[in-house]
Amino acid sequence: MAYLETEGLGRDFPGVTALDDVSISVELGRVHVFAGENGAGKSTLVKLLTGAYTPSRGRVLIDGKDPAEDPSLFRNIAYVPQELTLFPHMTVAENLFIPFDRSGHGGSYFDRGRLEKEATEILERFGIAAPPSALVRSISVSDQQLLQIARASTNRDMKVLILDEPTSALTRTEVDRVFRVISGFRNRDHAIIFISHKMDEVFTIGDDYTVLRNGKKVEAGRLADTNAEGLIKAMSGEAINLGDMFRPEAAPAGAGETILKVRGLSGSGFSNVDFDLKRGEILGFAGLVGAGRSEVMQTIFGYLKAKSGTVEMEGAPWKLGDTSASMRNGMIYLSEERKHHGIFPLMSVRDNIGMAIYGQTTSVFGISAGKERAKVSEIIKAYDIKTPNMNKQIVYLSGGNQQKALIGRAMARRPRVLIFDEPTKGIDVRTKAEIYRIMKSLAEQGVGIILVSSEMDELLRCSTRIITMYSGKVTGSFDAASTSTETLVGAMFGRETSSYAA
Repeated sequence: MAYLETEGLGRDFPGVTALDDVSISVELGRVHVFAGENGAGKSTLVKLLTGAYTPSRGRVLIDGKDPAEDPSLFRNIAYVPQELTLFPHMTVAENLFIPFDRSGHGGSYFDRGRLEKEATEILERFGIAAPPSALVRSISVSDQQLLQIARASTNRDMKVLILDEPTSALTRTEVDRVFRVISGFRNRDHAIIFISHKMDEVFTIGDDYTVLRNGKKVEAGRLADTNAEGLIKAMSGEAINLGDMFRPEAAPAGAGETILKVRGLSGSGFSNVDFDLKRGEILGFAGLVGAGRSEVMQTIFGYLKAKSGTVEMEGAPWKLGDTSASMRNGMIYLSEERKHHGIFPLMSVRDNIGMAIYGQTTSVFGISAGKERAKVSEIIKAYDIKTPNMNKQIVYLSGGNQQKALIGRAMARRPRVLIFDEPTKGIDVRTKAEIYRIMKSLAEQGVGIILVSSEMDELLRCSTRIITMYSGKVTGSFDAASTSTETLVGAMFGRETSSYAA
């Protein structure tokens, strides 16, 4: 019997119907997958299920009752968003039990000892390696992601848990921890709504599914009765070969001369890192969360301060610690946190792209609006950025289209080195393939590309070589075409290898 239902649910916004006539049924003791490409309507549906939006049509039913008549029913629905929403300057225990009234710690007297004692038991159950008194800003990203899920469990009224891309920043080992947690909830007769673009995860943990496309429900059923190809066809509206999607063509040969040389680089979270990047090469970086991959890239680009070591670009000394100089001299870093470190969310697509090309659109009289429109239109077309118009606020684009806008903006500056840090995080399968093709095309144009990714398939299928890191140190360098997953995973867990070469 369904615990959470919708009947003919619809939601309109000015000029657009985001969701139209959607009816779903979610049962206790099962994992229900919401599938769909970016922009399909999943986020709108979740906001209606949690009470953040009110329906334009239809209704939501929780345990057979309408929350429009009794809003307290929404307390039974817990939502864990893809983005971290913790309070970094508060402790792990405080974050775990916020809001205190829902977790039984409200009232006039606040017992910190009791709070931390209860927190310790929950942290152990979820495998979170952090003391309850630690500030959240000091713990790993993977522990923060698990902490968000654990926080949802402290809601005593919770019967439905919605997880939106809960594994996007996690390695395989950490994903297994999340799946054990999900299985525990399912076994205790909770309903889980699971949103993910990773087909292997969907079929590993899911029981039921609903597919949305362009705001409409197009398919639903038991996952045991379909397969990945069928699910992707329902999501995209066309038959797609998975092999073609993830391996559109062979990776570039990377036979050009060395464009970037890093020697003995040490900084926050890593030490003595050596590697070379060739012109036209896609160089992958693999490692567990906290291995130091992003810190290395942010230090080379200038976000973080280097402690020692040298970097050369085309044989010339590279200035460290200056992001502006890095951009002027042909290096662009695309952060995994595009919403915090990439886009300007309240600005339009035109403004987000235009700020990078002002040198190409200015005259003695300032910025030429006509030149800017023409150049931005050219980039939107070249990178197939789906937007109603260039004046749309970029925050309202899907994650994949935001990422393509950032790539287009970066390439407008004609970089020599482009660093992608988790470029397909939270992006649907078809858009992933588009970004892979863009990367390959850029490499063929002679751009040196560094790809930092937690997805082993992505690294193996896109990279020429893969460098592995563990605990801040390089543990190996491998030819992507001839190296097994097992060898790479071993190096990611600290097994030194003799195949290392800069």
